[in-house]
Amino acid sequence: MIRTYTELREFKTLEERFDYLRLGGAVGSSTFGFDRWVNQQFYRSREWKQARSYIIARDMGMDLGSEDTPILGAHLIHHMNPLTMDDFEEGSDNLLDPEFLITTALRTHNAIHFGDKSLLPKPYIERQPGDTKLW
Repeated sequence: MIRTYTELREFKTLEERFDYLRLGGAVGSSTFGFDRWVNQQFYRSREWKQARSYIIARDMGMDLGSEDTPILGAHLIHHMNPLTMDDFEEGSDNLLDPEFLITTALRTHNAIHFGDKSLLPKPYIERQPGDTKLW
């Protein structure tokens, strides 16, 4: 299944977008093993930095581009479709095409990869008078 930004925009809530993107991997599973240096080299490239800036601006700094979920920490860019060594070796469109990229917070990114909804940001609850009374 190829995931796209166009399809993702059809989902309104962060949770629906998470369900669309969830990969359900296992914590500690190796993505590239000993070849991890290849993707790390790519993430330091000028092309990646330009694409990253564009995606953050497009998504207005919101988690999964969701209008009501600002990212309060670092912004990560998630490849919506898992990458392979061939993608890096061949310079695949999957690497930089905005249709396959989305802005995420670290916790959301980990939730996507490891399938744990409990990592998703909780909705903001406005404080009310008396809501901290102990009895």
